[in-house]
Amino acid sequence: MSLSPFTQRPILGRAMGEYLIDIWTTACETLGLAAEQWQPPTQELQRLLPDWADDQIQAAPRETSYVADDGFPAELSANWSGAHPELRMLFDCLSDVPHRAGVTDPRSSLWSGSSLFTSISRLFRQPVAAPLWHSMAWRAPNPPAHKVYFGLYGWPLARRGAVVDRAMQLVGLGRAWEHARHRIENGARYGSREIEFVGLDIGDSAVARVKIYYRHQGVDVAEMNRVASVALHHDEGRALAAYRMLTGGRDDAGDAPLTCLAFRSGYQQAVEATTYLRMPSLTTCEQESVERTSALMESEGVPAQRFVALTEAFSPRRSDGGRGVLELVSHRARRSGDVTTYFRFPTFSQPAALPVASAQRA
Repeated sequence: MSLSPFTQRPILGRAMGEYLIDIWTTACETLGLAAEQWQPPTQELQRLLPDWADDQIQAAPRETSYVADDGFPAELSANWSGAHPELRMLFDCLSDVPHRAGVTDPRSSLWSGSSLFTSISRLFRQPVAAPLWHSMAWRAPNPPAHKVYFGLYGWPLARRGAVVDRAMQLVGLGRAWEHARHRIENGARYGSREIEFVGLDIGDSAVARVKIYYRHQGVDVAEMNRVASVALHHDEGRALAAYRMLTGGRDDAGDAPLTCLAFRSGYQQAVEATTYLRMPSLTTCEQESVERTSALMESEGVPAQRFVALTEAFSPRRSDGGRGVLELVSHRARRSGDVTTYFRFPTFSQPAALPVASAQRA
C-alpha cells in the first residue's frame, strides 16, 4: 500500500492535484502563516496546475517526469532568507504544454504576457521540444511570482550549447554568457559538466533575468566554488565554508551537484550563483541531513526551527533511519541566510522508465 510520507494515509486513488495542494497547505500551516494570507495563492496554484492534476495516483505514473527519481512531476521548496520563508511549488507540465492549452487556460495567458518568454520560447519548443516546468513562488505578504524552466537533459550536448547561445543573444545577454561559459569550461581541471536547464522569470518587466543550470559529475567542493565564482556577487570564503558544513567536512560534492548562474540585463557577467548539493549522497539518513542544514542556517543567522518543523511535518522521523523527503539544499553566497531546501515525495511504488539522460541522475 502506498502511503503519503507526511500524512501516513493511503494515497492510491487520490487526485494528483489534491495531493499537491495538501502538501502546499501543510507547509503553510506548519510555518504558522495566516489562512487569509495563504488561501489566495493556494487558489492560484490550483488554477495553474496542468491537466494531469485530475489524474488519480496509481502504482506507476501514466506519464513519467524527470523531477523526481520515481517519476512524480512536482516538488516543494522553501527559501529561508528574509523575515518570511518563500514557498515554491515546481511542477512538470508533461504533455500539457501551453500551445496545446485553450485560450482561457491561466498558464497560457500568464506566459503569453511575458515578453521574455515569448521572445525565446520558440527556440526550445522546436522538435524535439524541451520539457517545460513551471514554478509558483510565494513569500507573504507579496503576491505569487512565476518562473518557467526548459529541460535540456534529453538533447545532444551540441544542441544545448547552440540553442542557449542563441537565446542569450536574443535577450541581450550574449556577452555575459560568453564570459561565464569561457571561464567555466576552460578553467575546469577535472570532472564533467553539462547545461541541463534554462530558467526564466515570468512577468511583464522589460528587464531580462535568465538562469542557466549546470549539472556536474565527479567534482569536489573546490570545483563547485570555482564555477560559482564566475558570478559578480559571490563570496568564495563564505561559500566554501557553507559547502563543507553540508558535506560534513568532505571535499567530495556528492552525486550530481548543480550550479545555477543568474544573468540580468545591464550586466556583462553572471550576477549571482547558487550551488545545490544532493543531501542523500552526502549523509547516511535524513536526520543527519537536517542537522547539517540546520547548522548552516544557524551559522548564517537564520533560526532553523521552522525548517526542522517543516521537515518533520513532511517526513516523521523513522526508527529505521530512512532518508525521508529532503533531497537538495542550495546556498547562494550573496546575502546571509540565502539557503533553500527542496522536498520530494516518493509516490509511486512502481516507477515508470525515466526520460532520456535520467540514468545519469543521482
